[in-house]
Amino acid sequence: MQTAVKYFNVFGGYDLKIDTTKPLEELIKSHILNNYEDLKREIHLLTGGYHIDHAVLSGIALSDRRTNASFKRAHISFEEGMTCVDNLCEKGIIEIESSFNFLAKKVDNSDVSKKLLFTTPFLRFWFAFVSPIYKGIRDKKYAEFEERFKNNFTQFQEFIFEELCMEYSRDFYEKDGIKDLGKYWDKSRQIDVIVQTKENKIIVGVCKNATSKMKKAILTKLMQDCTDVGIQADAYVLFANSGFTNELKAMKSETLKLFNTKSLKLLTQSNK
Repeated sequence: MQTAVKYFNVFGGYDLKIDTTKPLEELIKSHILNNYEDLKREIHLLTGGYHIDHAVLSGIALSDRRTNASFKRAHISFEEGMTCVDNLCEKGIIEIESSFNFLAKKVDNSDVSKKLLFTTPFLRFWFAFVSPIYKGIRDKKYAEFEERFKNNFTQFQEFIFEELCMEYSRDFYEKDGIKDLGKYWDKSRQIDVIVQTKENKIIVGVCKNATSKMKKAILTKLMQDCTDVGIQADAYVLFANSGFTNELKAMKSETLKLFNTKSLKLLTQSNK
């Protein structure tokens, strides 16, 4: 399942059957880099091909997704950026995400930026790794891409892991009736998953796509973050790509759920 999630970061939403027994870099070269011109035309048909829109899309893909950070990377004003965002949302390329401010009783973060997210992982990958350095790829010179991919892909995967954990939470708590599902962030912290049930039970969670096991300190910080912003959690859910320490495993209960990447298989089963 870890391999499937890794490959999904690149090819999710790309209408192509992928052989996950082959190295990811080999598949990227054969299906994306060597096919650059055809894919560029298809993407330009979808986006309209406007330079400023593409700059915004790369800004989103390469930043923490907040509007201000995305527009700064694109070197445009906030007003100009929001005009692009409205256009791209209408085309179904991106969506706007807001923090769950209403749950925070002690912190006024009304001035915190909204976040922007791609509707498909493939487009996010394209505007992070291909579009910004298109000249070399167009000329079949892949050294810059290979260096960029080597240095940044591990961190790049964190967002998709969070989104998959969010969808898993939606399926897992469906039986309880979900009133709201989302995230909380302010200028100094983020809570990766928040579920509010129809009975107003609040479940909060954290997602870590790390190579080491999750430690109790992560749970402690999550609890402190909730206290700091005034979110009264009824239960906690932790997602860890590489599993958990024995100390955390011993704490499992009805109010503390632990899930690893294997748990995400529920998503593929529910989509059959």
